[in-house]
Amino acid sequence: MPWLADAWRLVEGSMRAGRLTHALLIGGDRGVGKQVLAESLAHLLVCEQVAAAVNVGDNGGEMGLAPCGQCKQCELVAAESHPDIRRYAPEKSRLIKVDQIRALSVFAVSSPQVARRKVILVDRADQLNLNAANALLKTLEEPSDDVVLLLLQESGRPILPTLRSRCQCVTIATPASQVGLDWLELQPRGDTHQEAPSRDQHLRALTLAGSAPRLALEYLNGEFLGQRQDALDAFRRFMKNELSLAEAAKSFKTLGLEGTLWLMENWAADLARLGAGGRASDPDSADMLRYLATSNPPWRVHGLLQQLQEARAAGIYNVNPELEAERLLMAWQDFMPSRRRRAP
Repeated sequence: MPWLADAWRLVEGSMRAGRLTHALLIGGDRGVGKQVLAESLAHLLVCEQVAAAVNVGDNGGEMGLAPCGQCKQCELVAAESHPDIRRYAPEKSRLIKVDQIRALSVFAVSSPQVARRKVILVDRADQLNLNAANALLKTLEEPSDDVVLLLLQESGRPILPTLRSRCQCVTIATPASQVGLDWLELQPRGDTHQEAPSRDQHLRALTLAGSAPRLALEYLNGEFLGQRQDALDAFRRFMKNELSLAEAAKSFKTLGLEGTLWLMENWAADLARLGAGGRASDPDSADMLRYLATSNPPWRVHGLLQQLQEARAAGIYNVNPELEAERLLMAWQDFMPSRRRRAP
């Protein structure tokens, strides 16, 4: 993934200069490769050959530092059983809870078992609940010399300023479409029995993913594209009063709450763009959204976005995805001119 090179070189340079940060906050859009970078950096940080090269001042040559793939540490990483690399992520509640961070804190102050340092990955640090965030802050304020924390943050999801201020921040920029497309076309299919996607299919998936290559690959290898089309068809029919609310919501239930919110947030963003004279990023829904944009003042989108944010916040309480889809579909239907005329 060539677009990750700048972030890699930043950490590499810090290691060679003996100024390795104790905490790195890796930010970027969904599907841009944050987790891939974090896993690769964790591997780099425990490799014995890399540690030896840094200690003797070897700059790694033109290719830079890279795990050797042969030492005991690399073997453990390859087997996904390295005892000095720990991962923490949201669980069933979609939040990282304080008990997880307490376990993280115990691990952070313990001695490494086989490597020179310990590495902690916190996937979706923007999903820490308040108690968990405060517990993590204590670890960041008094870091051990032999631990490195890699925190992942999705763009647009806030993180406590006190946490951010104690990390070195690295933002992974979403690559240009051509860079993402070139990478995407080289990736193997998840199902080798299916025909390889065409260039147009690759480009369509990349467009729907907002140019995030790994998200586009997930779309191509999974069922999202078909589910999204079903949801879009149901959305159109519902808006035209051709489909009942309950029937329309079933298609969104298949997507799940996260998929529904992701899709509707993109539609709302396109509605705002069209209202301001711009272009929609999703060409398939552009006709419906353009009609809504010409029938509503741009400021009305803010109310819809607020309801989407409330639905995302409610998601941590395991709300019913189908009921949330119904509530949001009714909010969308209020944008139809005929709907507003019938209102008292």
